[in-house]
Amino acid sequence: MTSARHDPPGVRWPAGAAIGVLSGAVAIGAATLLAGLIGAGSSPILAVGAAAVDAAPEWLKRFAIDTFGTDDKTALLVGVGMVLTMAAIVLGIVSLRRPVAGMIGLIILGTIGAVAAVTRPATGLLAAVPSLAGMAAGLWAYVWLRGRAGLAPIVNRDDVDTVEAALPAGLDRRRFLFGGAVVAGLALAPGFVGEYLVRRSEASASRSAVRLPTVADAGRPAPADADLGVPGELPFITPNDAFYRVDTALFVPAVQTDGWTLTVHGMIDRPLTLNFDQLIARPLIERDVTLCCVSNEVGGHYIGNARWTGTLLAPLLQEAGIQPGVTQLVSRSTDGFTTGTPASVALDGRDAMLVVAMNGEPLPLQHGFPVRMVIPGLYGYESACKWIADIEATTYEAYSAYWVERGWAERVLIKTESRIDVPKHGATVPEGPVTVAGIAWAQHRGISSVDIQIDDGPWAPARLGAEDTIDTWRQWRFEWQAAAGPHRISVRATDGDGVMQTSAVAPPLPSGATGLHEIDVTAT
Repeated sequence: MTSARHDPPGVRWPAGAAIGVLSGAVAIGAATLLAGLIGAGSSPILAVGAAAVDAAPEWLKRFAIDTFGTDDKTALLVGVGMVLTMAAIVLGIVSLRRPVAGMIGLIILGTIGAVAAVTRPATGLLAAVPSLAGMAAGLWAYVWLRGRAGLAPIVNRDDVDTVEAALPAGLDRRRFLFGGAVVAGLALAPGFVGEYLVRRSEASASRSAVRLPTVADAGRPAPADADLGVPGELPFITPNDAFYRVDTALFVPAVQTDGWTLTVHGMIDRPLTLNFDQLIARPLIERDVTLCCVSNEVGGHYIGNARWTGTLLAPLLQEAGIQPGVTQLVSRSTDGFTTGTPASVALDGRDAMLVVAMNGEPLPLQHGFPVRMVIPGLYGYESACKWIADIEATTYEAYSAYWVERGWAERVLIKTESRIDVPKHGATVPEGPVTVAGIAWAQHRGISSVDIQIDDGPWAPARLGAEDTIDTWRQWRFEWQAAAGPHRISVRATDGDGVMQTSAVAPPLPSGATGLHEIDVTAT
């Protein structure tokens, strides 16, 4: 039994359309990936869209704004994508009869993208690379898919006059479908990564453009002797690039100030929405606050101290008219993560803030740009929502936040803890004078004393660095005369209320780790 040499003509049009769309997708995916590495301005989609905006008459721009509002740019990019998709479908079908037409179409589209990119302000010839590389990738995909479909070769052949002549071997559906799946993967993977990189580049540019107004209340500067200057100890203020990061974001959300809003709603009298400019127009304050993650082990490093700039949360909630019966503030990130904050804590007069800057510069992307929440005295999962976009006034009975649903405590204050940083566990130290140093914290209660124990000896007081505020950690140091041999060093702290750190050992789950930090060293 023999099979027909050619499939019915109707089968070939979808194949031609698929070749066009997949080839175009590979071109755009590759171009977007490179644009993410080079700069968002080199993205052919964004460059062509920006050129279209510049060329559009004023009445059309006004129509777009009136019709789509803040989504006008999204509508434009969707429109560009639809035009490209239709062009790819037409070119793919035409290429069944005229194979070279598909190649010419890809070259023309790549050239348009390259020209649009290099003619944008603040770009150079390098901006053409993504479009040209995408064009090359699209041409490869086009030729390869034609081969998988059993189509006639393109090189060294004259254009054919009939579709049947272009398909001498017939359509091999199985090979074509497999090839299409491979090409789709090659288009989607780099396109996804590239899109993320492009958005990150745009968010970085947005961050660089932020100009914060003068701070209304800078607070007092940290005392000079808050930092004891012990070699090997972290500085009193943690640099941004050394500050711990714990969140659920697989990819750091790339949020721009343009288009960002914060919505306050729920059990309030006057729901409101603020954009970034409106938020930073409110009185800004600067405060030093230590943040700590509830998952921090005893002696762990998921803790940092920074100077935060933001606006107070309580006045904003009071303006909105928070209603009696509210027990929880649910904050939502742009990536969907939620935190649940005790409303009583947020409103009790402490410096609960919506933060826009960290250590004197706009928030780094990985630490919540453009806006995050910081509330002293609570673990991060209860209060320090990054990339915040929504606050709902509600109750604990009505909603359980992300980590509470996963077994962590609903409401808990930060525990009194301390840590030895110098020397390191397992270190060999010289016999004689040895400096032991570290930090202690009990945010919003403060630290009143730190004691050190060597082996089974008596507890002895350590010297404390000056207190900045009760919302920050305190450094401490202890001068020890080390005798030769192995030793165990333990530390404990007492908070500002006179409550001593517990020696009872507990894991971080569900409400934070407890126990004393101990290290072993050997003096020689």
